[in-house]
Amino acid sequence: MSIEITLLGTGSPIPDPNRAGPATLVRAGGQTVLVDCGRGVLQRAAAIGVGANTLDALLLTHLHSDHIADLGDVIITRWVTAFPSESHPAPAPLPIIGPPGTAAVVAATLTAFGFDIGYRIAHHDDLTAPPPLDVQEYTEGVVWDRGAVRIVAGPTDHRPVEPTLGFRVECEDTAVVLAGDTVPCAGLDALSAGADAMVHTVIREDLVQLMPLQRFKDICDYHSSVQQAAATAKRAGVGTLILTHYVPALVPGQEDEWRRLAAAEFDGRIELGDDLHRVEVG
Repeated sequence: MSIEITLLGTGSPIPDPNRAGPATLVRAGGQTVLVDCGRGVLQRAAAIGVGANTLDALLLTHLHSDHIADLGDVIITRWVTAFPSESHPAPAPLPIIGPPGTAAVVAATLTAFGFDIGYRIAHHDDLTAPPPLDVQEYTEGVVWDRGAVRIVAGPTDHRPVEPTLGFRVECEDTAVVLAGDTVPCAGLDALSAGADAMVHTVIREDLVQLMPLQRFKDICDYHSSVQQAAATAKRAGVGTLILTHYVPALVPGQEDEWRRLAAAEFDGRIELGDDLHRVEVG
């Protein structure tokens, strides 16, 4: 059975008019899972006909602001667009799965939107309680097992941000790994072993080192370069490497340059592109 991957947002913490914040949509076995929710994620999802009320789960790789910037939008929009019916009088809670600290972030988000939630409950007779959520925290192990879809979390290395997670989505005989932000590490190698595809965030270290500010250069010590991501894919025996979260932004016309850097370490299929780039594997 195939797994469909859509890069909803391929940007970074630096606002980009052409790239939304980090977010990847995975569709498999009739289920829809969102991995991270950077700025603009629901606009990008709407462009492919996916609404917040159709999400089966939200997975968070870590709690950096660029990966959770639109958490409140996802929570509130799902709540107000999930309409009751005779068969489902109350919408199912949205599972939010992430590393330790996720529950505190979600609670703070609900507090921040507390006035909005109160206004909507006061205005709409069919909204009688705050957004229903099911927050789960993991450092590793099986985090999802429903129908044909199984999701496993594994530890990655984005220190001093810790703990951080990668996710392996399995659907029958097909597997896709979403690495999140990380440097090469044993945890990601184990999680990725034999996967059909890996979605990996990448930086161009050669270009970042040319920037005049040390704060920009600092990102090199906790992100994988294009070459390092490709080497991870090679070690793990991954079939397809999908690059995202480009730093600096991937400029039109430079695609072959980024691809060559990856191909120097990895001889499999290499995919990169703009927001809404879709890849099907399996």
